[in-house]
Amino acid sequence: MLTDQHNRPINYLRLAVTDRCNLRCTYCMPEKMQFLDRAALLTYEEIARIVQVLAAEGVQRIRITGGEPFLRKDLLSLLEVLTGYCETAITTNGVLTAPFVPALRKLGIRKVNLSLDTLHAERFRQITRRDQFAAVMHTLQALLEHDMEVKINMVVMNNVNTDELAAFTALTEQYPVSVRFIEEMPFNGQGNGFSGIEWNYRRILDHIGETFPLHKLPDAPGSTSLNYSIASHKGNIGVIPAFSRTFCGTCNRLRITPTGGLKTCLYGHDALNVRDLIREGISNDVLTDEIRTAIANKHADGFQAERANARSIMESMSAIGG
Repeated sequence: MLTDQHNRPINYLRLAVTDRCNLRCTYCMPEKMQFLDRAALLTYEEIARIVQVLAAEGVQRIRITGGEPFLRKDLLSLLEVLTGYCETAITTNGVLTAPFVPALRKLGIRKVNLSLDTLHAERFRQITRRDQFAAVMHTLQALLEHDMEVKINMVVMNNVNTDELAAFTALTEQYPVSVRFIEEMPFNGQGNGFSGIEWNYRRILDHIGETFPLHKLPDAPGSTSLNYSIASHKGNIGVIPAFSRTFCGTCNRLRITPTGGLKTCLYGHDALNVRDLIREGISNDVLTDEIRTAIANKHADGFQAERANARSIMESMSAIGG
């Protein structure tokens, strides 16, 4: 079992298979984004090897992210391999996902997080700089029709979509979905385009609570969200204090970027690069030791990690795993 210096077991991996995306969300990246050379990305063989090593060390769950993972060619072939090692889930923006839903279900993948920040087509175009709202809603419908476990991720942005908090919450009355409201983070690839948040998790909960009576649910170990149910609703809501970072004390995860950077904290630097180690011909035993050492030195929380590496907040979210 992988354990850090704060006695937190690490059993969850977020793995980005690409930095490329077919949207240009304002809170994630600049409109003109310079994507990585494909040769710099982890190959599927390298990804499978890394997951095999981590699964042997107690990693039980893996979430495939991007960029947009369905932009990676033959993604299903990779997923077929990974499901043999760990419980596998996906985060997607939904633009290309709908046709793949039956195949995901056949592979045993039922957990899908769908990024959706507005329920209005024109606002969607403004946020994402792309006209793909209909495609995303088609994916949502396909996920529901195939009985997938759907979480809708909404990034809460001041003066952009806060007027839709009630509408997103209302989705849980009709549909068995979990809507998670996420504090905005500084990883927009612009460096100076973020000055903090006005809508933190407390304000979000207070605002929703004015319309809906919220009942606190128990949070699973390592959960990043504070979860609530609403009487008679089929689904539930959660609020993720991504900037406030109140969940760090029970963090059970690590990240691997599209180029193999291993991050023990979203706000920190790459602790090592597993792609480079593999391409240098390192053995699985030595690779395991390197990963153990990196995890052992995991920061206590995201604030400590940010202080140790201020440059990290200038990155684009698509380059560090969504």
